[in-house]
Amino acid sequence: MSAFKDAVRSDIRSVFLNLEEFGEMHKVAGKSMCVIIDENELTEREKKQFGRGRDGVYKKALLLYVAAEDFGRLPAPEQVLLLDGKKYLVTDANNEDGIYSISLEAGRS
Repeated sequence: MSAFKDAVRSDIRSVFLNLEEFGEMHKVAGKSMCVIIDENELTEREKKQFGRGRDGVYKKALLLYVAAEDFGRLPAPEQVLLLDGKKYLVTDANNEDGIYSISLEAGRS
């Protein structure tokens, strides 16, 4: 592995998923772990993709960032994931150099 990749992996815990900086403890899939929950980024992405004012059922969407080694296997789309006791559907999941970005959605009427 290159020095840059080593530095990025080291920054996962010391910078990105640091409880004193960005990270927060949440219960994910039955385990407590440090994560970042971003409710705005996914909304902004959807606005660009679909435009404003979609009719129908409102769906709460959020983006979850978690260390791959804490989470385990990358979840598949359509998989149900429990976050703080609430059920969400995985709509997308990517491994971004040791951090998973997991797009989640929960339906609301």
